[in-house]
Order: sequence, then C-alpha cells, then structure tokens
Amino acid sequence: MRINRLHQVGARANNLTETREFYLHTLGAHFIKQYEPPGLLFFEFCGTRVLFECDNPAAVLYFWVDDIEQAHDMLVQKGVEFDSQPHLIHRDDEGVFDNPGTEEWMAFFKDPGGNTIALASRRQQ
Repeated sequence: MRINRLHQVGARANNLTETREFYLHTLGAHFIKQYEPPGLLFFEFCGTRVLFECDNPAAVLYFWVDDIEQAHDMLVQKGVEFDSQPHLIHRDDEGVFDNPGTEEWMAFFKDPGGNTIALASRRQQ
C-alpha cells in the first residue's frame, strides 16, 4: 500500500451558511454540495475535499498560493483579519522539501468556524 495524496480534510463549522459564504465568496473555493440534514458542507481544492460539519473539532488547513504577498493583500481587502503577516517559517538549506535554499513562507487567519487557515508559499533565495 502507498498513500499518494490527501483525499479529504474534516473541519468545524459553527454556522454552515456563514462557512459556505466565506469559502465560496471570500476564498473563491469550488463548492460541491451541502446536505441538510445531517449538516455537511463540501468544497474541493485541486482534488482534495474539505468537509465542514458543526460537530467536528477545529482543524488547520494549509492552502498553497503562488504569491503569498499578493494573496494576503487580496484577502485583507476582502476583510480577512490575519493573525500574522506573511513570514518565513523554514529555510530548507538541505533541500528536504524542495531545492536547497528554498524558503517556506506562511500567513495565518481564522475562518468563521475557528479553524486556522494558513497560506503557504515558497521562495527560492
């Protein structure tokens, strides 16, 4: 057996309507379906599903962006309040995750359900 990719992530929603609007209109995510009952909301991100449910615990969702500064600025304009500005998380001097010297940058904020969202990007230095 070999696990090749992440298939689905479960995350908390305090209010399914508010969560749907945030991911659909603020983040521009691909909406799949909402089931009432039992209160499930599905989005898709490049082949990975995110399931929102009111009874799920909070999650951390890491979303890849090509330009973290541009993505950060665009979301700030949409009213997103970040916990931190884009900043260096890791410099990969050994080339474990990418080419040696690549830097991984992230910026964090919360969605309406209290899940932590991270924008992630890499820079070659």
